[in-house]
Amino acid sequence: MNELFATLSDGTPVHRWTLERAGVRVRILSYGGIVQSAEVPDRDGHVANVVLGFEDVDGYVGHPGPYFGALIGRYANRIAGGRFELDGRTYALARNNAPNSLHGGENGFDKRVWAMDPAGAHGVRLSRVGPHGEEGFPGRIEVAVTYTLEESGALRIAYEAVTDAPTVVNLTNHSYFNLSGSGNAGGHELRIAASRFTPVDADLIPTGVLEEVAGSRFDFRGARKVGSGYDHNFVLDKGVTEAPVEVGELYDPVSGRVLTVATTEPGLQLYTADHLDEPFAPGDGIALETQHFPDSPNRPEFPSTVLRPGEVFRSETVYGFGTR
Repeated sequence: MNELFATLSDGTPVHRWTLERAGVRVRILSYGGIVQSAEVPDRDGHVANVVLGFEDVDGYVGHPGPYFGALIGRYANRIAGGRFELDGRTYALARNNAPNSLHGGENGFDKRVWAMDPAGAHGVRLSRVGPHGEEGFPGRIEVAVTYTLEESGALRIAYEAVTDAPTVVNLTNHSYFNLSGSGNAGGHELRIAASRFTPVDADLIPTGVLEEVAGSRFDFRGARKVGSGYDHNFVLDKGVTEAPVEVGELYDPVSGRVLTVATTEPGLQLYTADHLDEPFAPGDGIALETQHFPDSPNRPEFPSTVLRPGEVFRSETVYGFGTR
């Protein structure tokens, strides 16, 4: 179902698309491609929204920093110093997370209004064109993101992009999950199929080392409580894959809700939302952002994020909902 949801201050309409299947209801906004809500039942059949968000668009406009539920691009995560070199040319980006560039700059994909079109009986396709030079990135980029509710009630997110000049691309969704529907999410239990992670410096930029998680607080190979203090990229054991492979599970012992994460991406950013403020509190949600690694344009040893003319960027992530 497609409906007019709001109008921005400049008169731009914002639409909302509702997907319902297998007892799951997900609402998507054209503003920022935001997952506004994901309503799923607990082990007793009680339904609650398990992603953080707002009832109106003003909430998102007024709280842009946490990127609640938004599509992130042209480059998700951080690029050191807001600069990178590609084919011998240096590109300067907005340093909106000083001294670095974060999540596409001052006006990334999360603050753009996307076109929305139906994608089969249970999906919606969002699309937009980013001009050459947008937020400092080279190349005109055509992006499409399709949200689909599968027969099981899982939410599949499929990303595609093409460019007319060499550029860098790293796309993700920035939903914060709270499987209880309210309160602090630190008691959720998390499993990640990653034997290594990318340690960071004081500015949260990877040092370039792929460090073993064994014996550290980064070892989530066996499920355990999440806690707090994480804003780190995990190096998934499976690497880059053609089809999504399950790499993680989040479980709330109180409600019995389970969230599984499958992806084609090589990395998973765990962010425990330690800096949320009103109307939320630190730790109220957990972001599990599938991605390539932070600062890859400046790290040739990391999996490449370069996209060239004639190539098609493709990525898929599936968030599955269940109980036990």
